[in-house]
Amino acid sequence: MQMNPYLLFNGQCEAAFKTYAECLGGKIEAMITHAGTPAEKQVPPEWRDKILHARLAVGDEVLMASDAPPGRQEAPKGFSVSLEVNSAAEAERVFQALAENGTVRMPIQKTFWAERFGMLVDRFGIPWMINFTLPEHSPEGTPAR
Repeated sequence: MQMNPYLLFNGQCEAAFKTYAECLGGKIEAMITHAGTPAEKQVPPEWRDKILHARLAVGDEVLMASDAPPGRQEAPKGFSVSLEVNSAAEAERVFQALAENGTVRMPIQKTFWAERFGMLVDRFGIPWMINFTLPEHSPEGTPAR
């Protein structure tokens, strides 16, 4: 079994996924618009170039998304996309990139469980947690991944 987050955007899916691919070092494997699909007739003409389905691979992980139909997108609440990174420097870099023009909920900092941890909502409205775990708090006794 595999569990993948599926995000919904309000017309910004393409820009968000291009940003995430660059920031996270991922590869966009799919970016399908409504145009030319059976879904084309289900959306207004100005929405046909919006994303019906996107898939971003980051290592062995997958993040998927689409643009919600007009008037159907709601602000995300009750979850965050959580990233466990390989170093404090990577945590700082990723946090700063995702926080650009977004809202920092908790500045990236040292905590009792992590060398670096921070929370933010990016400019596309997606909540994130960035974590670099201290070795003594990771399952194997070494930093995760």
